[in-house]
Amino acid sequence: MRADITSLFGLNIYTENGTYVGKVADLVLDVDERAVRGLAVSDINRNIFEVTSKGIIIPYRWVITSGDIVLIRNVVNKYRKYNKKDKEEEED
Repeated sequence: MRADITSLFGLNIYTENGTYVGKVADLVLDVDERAVRGLAVSDINRNIFEVTSKGIIIPYRWVITSGDIVLIRNVVNKYRKYNKKDKEEEED
């Protein structure tokens, strides 16, 4: 399926489970291969990603589909921020 890449800008990104990830701010393109390599994400969900930057880049291979939103695989759950209770359970 071919689509205008500008149609992705500003779309909300969610995981398969419905967790909000952020908004598409830009795309990472491989010009030589004529392929999208990643999504630059702004307005990121700080409960998933513990970063100090304004955004992140997620690999395009995580994308399942796009339309009114961008749906990605649940792999981002492994990046979620651990709270104090989680850390204590890991130490036990």
